[in-house]
Amino acid sequence: MTKRKNKNILVVGSSNTDMVIKTNHLPLAGETVLGGAFFMNPGGKGANQAVAIARLGGQVTFICKTGSDVFGYQSHQLFEEEGIDVSYVFSDTESPSGVALITVDENGENCIVVASGANANLKSDDIAQAEEAIDRADFVLMQLEIPIETVEFVAKKAAEKNKKVILNPAPARSLSKELLQNLYAVTPNETEAELISGIKITDEASALKAAERIVELGVENVIITLGSKGAFVYGEGICEMVSAFKVKAQDTTAAGDIFNGALTVALAENRPILDAVRFACKAAAISVTRIGAQSSAPYRNEVDVF
Repeated sequence: MTKRKNKNILVVGSSNTDMVIKTNHLPLAGETVLGGAFFMNPGGKGANQAVAIARLGGQVTFICKTGSDVFGYQSHQLFEEEGIDVSYVFSDTESPSGVALITVDENGENCIVVASGANANLKSDDIAQAEEAIDRADFVLMQLEIPIETVEFVAKKAAEKNKKVILNPAPARSLSKELLQNLYAVTPNETEAELISGIKITDEASALKAAERIVELGVENVIITLGSKGAFVYGEGICEMVSAFKVKAQDTTAAGDIFNGALTVALAENRPILDAVRFACKAAAISVTRIGAQSSAPYRNEVDVF
């Protein structure tokens, strides 16, 4: 079997501990719902993506900040066990580790509230200490559960060093044109794409208009994830819808994170972007059939035979 020649991937982002309750339906405002099973799992968008990359065979370094508490220690140990380079996992003595409270209904849909904790203290000064990690990286993957100033700092540094920066713009927020101009690719869902482009997405035609606008703002490639419909890919002469794989969803909590991790692994293996998106759709489809965030990330052999 020929060994894949992987490029180095750097993930900069959040690490949380997820506290999950399964229930029949998501509560309305002011409503108390009696739930069923309770799970406590490692999570956080950055950590989920780093674990997904490692399980799919990518060479990954993770920059994050956790609290000096039991959640932080457990996270650090788990990253090491997954084969992630933890040289730049910083410990915060002032703030606790981040936590997320997650409710999942019988259809696998969820609602999430995050207490950022130490994630909010991952600053540019920390990144300056980890510049070697940017130097070694070929791809840099980020999300928005850390300060936007840190995301902008990393994107600018990485772009100046000719690294390919991929941004998963979640949770949704407005983004500066300067940040967008430093991105190789952006992977918003419908809500996030609307916030960036100003165009509401209702179908493939409106997704195209939104993608065109985002490219006009400076991004090279736009991949709009559309849940069970798949992903719309635009850029570098490509304009195509990639269909999702049909599965019975149990928990969609980390599907977007698994998608982004898998996408970056495939791109780091020099796959064409459409092939990379199909690979990412496979990995995400497997993940939603499982409970949990990092625990739902598939291994490479599972995706290859899916």
